[in-house]
Amino acid sequence: MPNAEAVDLTNCDREPIHIPGSIQPHGCLIACTPDAGHILCHSANAADVLHLPSAGINGLRLEAVLGGKAAHDIRNALTTATDPARPGLLLGLNIGERAFDVAVHIYKGVVIIECEAAPKGRSGTPVEFVRALISQVSRLGEPDVLLRRASHLVRTLLGYDRVMIYRFDADGSGKVVSEARMPSLESFLGQHFPAGDIPRQARELYLKNIIRIVSDSSGARIPMEPEFNASGEPLDLSFAHLRSVSPIHCEYLRNMGVSASMSLSIVIGGQLWGLIACHHYSPRVLSMAERIGAEMFAEFFSLHLEAVNHREKLEVATRARRTLDRILGHAARYAGLPELLRGSLADFMGLMPCDGVGLWIEGEWTSHGVALPAPAAPALARAVATHGEGPVWASHTLSHILPEVSAYGVPVAGALAISLSHRPRDYLFFFRKEAVQTVEWAGNPHKHYATGLHGDRLTPRKSFAIWKETVEHQSWPWTQADRDFAEAARNALVEIVLRHNELLADERGKADVRQRLLNEELNHRVKNILALIKSLVSHPVTEATDVASYSRSLKGRIEALAYAHDQVVRGDGGGLLSDLLTAELSPYRDATAVTLDGRPLMLDAQAFSVMALVFHEMATNAAKYGSLSTPGGRLMVRWVPAPAGGCDITWEESGGPPVQAAGRRGFGSVLVDRSVPYDLGGFSAIEYLVSGVKARFSIPGRHITWQGSDPRTVAPASASDAPPPDDLPLRGLSLLVVEDQLLIAMEAEAMLLALGAEAVETCNSALEAENRLARFRPDAAVLDIHLSGGTSVPVAQELRRRQIPFVFASGYADLDNIPDELADVPLARKPYDGKALAFALTQARAEAGV
Repeated sequence: MPNAEAVDLTNCDREPIHIPGSIQPHGCLIACTPDAGHILCHSANAADVLHLPSAGINGLRLEAVLGGKAAHDIRNALTTATDPARPGLLLGLNIGERAFDVAVHIYKGVVIIECEAAPKGRSGTPVEFVRALISQVSRLGEPDVLLRRASHLVRTLLGYDRVMIYRFDADGSGKVVSEARMPSLESFLGQHFPAGDIPRQARELYLKNIIRIVSDSSGARIPMEPEFNASGEPLDLSFAHLRSVSPIHCEYLRNMGVSASMSLSIVIGGQLWGLIACHHYSPRVLSMAERIGAEMFAEFFSLHLEAVNHREKLEVATRARRTLDRILGHAARYAGLPELLRGSLADFMGLMPCDGVGLWIEGEWTSHGVALPAPAAPALARAVATHGEGPVWASHTLSHILPEVSAYGVPVAGALAISLSHRPRDYLFFFRKEAVQTVEWAGNPHKHYATGLHGDRLTPRKSFAIWKETVEHQSWPWTQADRDFAEAARNALVEIVLRHNELLADERGKADVRQRLLNEELNHRVKNILALIKSLVSHPVTEATDVASYSRSLKGRIEALAYAHDQVVRGDGGGLLSDLLTAELSPYRDATAVTLDGRPLMLDAQAFSVMALVFHEMATNAAKYGSLSTPGGRLMVRWVPAPAGGCDITWEESGGPPVQAAGRRGFGSVLVDRSVPYDLGGFSAIEYLVSGVKARFSIPGRHITWQGSDPRTVAPASASDAPPPDDLPLRGLSLLVVEDQLLIAMEAEAMLLALGAEAVETCNSALEAENRLARFRPDAAVLDIHLSGGTSVPVAQELRRRQIPFVFASGYADLDNIPDELADVPLARKPYDGKALAFALTQARAEAGV
């Protein structure tokens, strides 16, 4: 063989089996020019098989050798053989005085004609043969049943001693999954054969030509004459049935005791799935019709097996899709994909056979079932990112990429990873436990090199006795179906992300609209409040009023307005009338019997703000001149339903000093008289009786909502709830104030000093406060919860650690950012009120036992 590479131990897997230079002896072969005109070469037995007068036929016209009619029929058959894998057939073609079965195809510009003596007493055509097989298997719809039944049908119709269906595994080795045999033969069912038994180039050839025949493993090899063409190349016999087989393979068969064999490729999805392997223990030649029929059956069987497998995968995929749909249905409950996946891990267990699942997303690990522990997650994610290609990665030998897996103490041996992001960062893992198994090999699977019959080359093993191997640190392999389901899951998760993003975009749009409306409403309210404060401040002051009295009066009115605003915000647009009255009258509970009587009544935002100012003026006047100004005084406030759904409120004082109507109406009197009619469209009237002031206010139904059905009486306030009677309740205390607004901090400092505090330290941030505490130990502290850039919670935790009492202060309604362990801390509402602040600090110190 000129320039041919010798076959030895280093390149036996590259042996050129498609150009053996010879054929098997049960037929002859002639090669012609592309027009089937002149003969280029022929097998050495052509003259004997065709009964030709002389072997010197190269260069002759085809019709000169085979006869005009036979040559004409061969050329006609060649026109239909557009695919070399499907040759043109001429069964029973007369050449000379004998009938031959002829197959003709063209490959690489050479017409190849194979001739075999036609069997006598032909039983049928290839179509009849394949119909008999197809009619039996087409009704079988389960893969295991189909495989088991097919081997028996092929043996029955073809008469081989043993028929096996051999399936390739992912590593190239194979396993006998179905077998029909003579009872006297040992069984190969379930045995494994190493990948080296069928080398790479043989597998490639099985995809081109799905049938391979060995009529006699000890038979002669008939050479081609000449062996090489004018260019020094041998004839390519890839698609020739008569192609001789590698001597190594023949020796392999003889070592198994096999004299004849036939292999039919099972091709699924363009890949070599397996083989239908037929063995016979004496020489055997199948007729061309039988071989063509077997080849047709193999193609149908491949298609049918693929359809059955696809249907089974579809059923599993349907179940998996239900799982994914169930997960999708839960998407609305979660804020994002990480939360959804963490809440759905148990559902993912039903997606494919596995023992556990794990989620590595945003640097956090969550698992369910048998899975690696959290400390292993970062290393696992890095290993998959390094070794994985594509969105799905799987391995049944996890220890190959993560050697330390055994150190984690869990029986995990295999993993499948689904990438959840474009960059290798977040993964959903499926885990399988170790499956210790004993694999039965048909002889030692490891290659053995020795000097054999063919010189210094690979010698096929001679013993096919069962060789058992215990396999550890492996799980059951992940199938292509598992990978398909994983890809489907990833696509579904992408769908979830897209849908969630659409929902978020929609919600963001709605939130923008709500925010604009909120800003407009807030702007409107703030302007109204500022206008009201401006009115309070700019109201003329009588000459008899000193600055101190004016300041106290203005401060009280602003505090009442602030309280009303705070209640409106916290009450979602309003508040209870009883809460408003309780807040306004609480400073006088220690000296006066106050009774509040009426059903729960909710005032809307406008009514609550108006009545806050009205009741503040009423309480202030009563504290100066009426029943709240002297011990023993009494106040009854009662509210009852009025016609048209409104409410009548009666304010009645008694037990105080004699009352006289003021000669000049001040701002407070005008506010009480006119605000309810003007702002609410209601009614108000005040009577200055000798026994005490009596006022009546009527609020229209559009501003109120009655709650409950039975009248109730609010018990008189207890003096124990009142702030300390001491005029200087904070006498001698050193205090810490954390407040980020300078003016408010200065006001709080002045207020606390006026209440008797000896020293007040102010800080505008949590960091400054923590530094201050390093050299200053206060007796108590006031902490504004919300600070610029954070909260005062760290300061609170440090004070709690040092056992220093403190109170929180806030102007916010939402206090959800206070940790649960600090939920018991007293709260002082902003704007600060001296008595309320002193009461809160005293309460905090009392609870701390100081």
